[in-house]
Amino acid sequence: MAAAKGETDLFLKETLVGGKPTNVRCVTVAGKTLVIQGRGLKVARLEDEWYDDIGDPGGVVSGLRETRGVSVDLLTFWQRVPDSHPLYSYHHEWEDIAALPVSTYEYWIGKQIRPRVRNQIRKAEREGLIVRETTYDEAFIQGMTSIFNESPVRQGRRFWHYGKDFETVKCQFSRFVYREHMVGAYLDGEMVGFMMLGNAGRYGVTGQIMSSLRHRNKTPNNAMVAKAVEICAANSLPYLVYFYWTEDSLAEFKRRCGFEKVRVPRYYVPLTWRGELALQMGAHRGLRSIFPSSVRRTLKLARASWYERQST
Repeated sequence: MAAAKGETDLFLKETLVGGKPTNVRCVTVAGKTLVIQGRGLKVARLEDEWYDDIGDPGGVVSGLRETRGVSVDLLTFWQRVPDSHPLYSYHHEWEDIAALPVSTYEYWIGKQIRPRVRNQIRKAEREGLIVRETTYDEAFIQGMTSIFNESPVRQGRRFWHYGKDFETVKCQFSRFVYREHMVGAYLDGEMVGFMMLGNAGRYGVTGQIMSSLRHRNKTPNNAMVAKAVEICAANSLPYLVYFYWTEDSLAEFKRRCGFEKVRVPRYYVPLTWRGELALQMGAHRGLRSIFPSSVRRTLKLARASWYERQST
């Protein structure tokens, strides 16, 4: 962490943005570390909102207004799963999360998933796929690196981690191993898929889940979700969260594995006239949110087609 103290309470912290190490502006207020994003409209949010709660939002708002050298137009925060009922009077909008209620592995495999997924998991086992919890060691990192470097394009977009070497992967993904379960999928001793399952206290979260393109027919991602359910059940985590719910092919994969769309409130608190204006104009969620979903889908398809042509 590179601090820039002195006449300001701001400091810089390195994180990955678009797969690249980037220094982001941060500030600690009321015991919470916030990241400040944006150039025109400056928006503050919890540094790691999947793993942390806002605590006292009134104290954070007051602290942002009083902290030296900090100019923030808008504060945003949400309630994490399973707190779906709005608790605060601030302006809120709904965020769609993909969440899987977890009780036991047996209930999940027998009642919560589609028959197709159940058959795929059993077929992969018969064909020799082994999924197990492991450690963040050199073999695991080398397996990650090999999978990353299979293709420059994944899911219709340029893949952030393509071209990274062993040391880069080791460094960039070691930051949060203290709170993650490492899961590997193996075929004849070769790691063909991996998951870094985070423990967020009230749920498990799929930080990284990726498999070899050469072995997609073995459906290792399904098998790794099965292992994640098993780990969550063993650690009394009542939910497994797969980030946001989106209407695309990944959403269909989530449905088949038993994930549900869960709506949680995201709050927006304007702190300046710019923040108030952005909220009134609907620009508080960024430029992409201004476009209709049909336009965004068309642009995504065009982008995917362009990247596919470039990679062949």
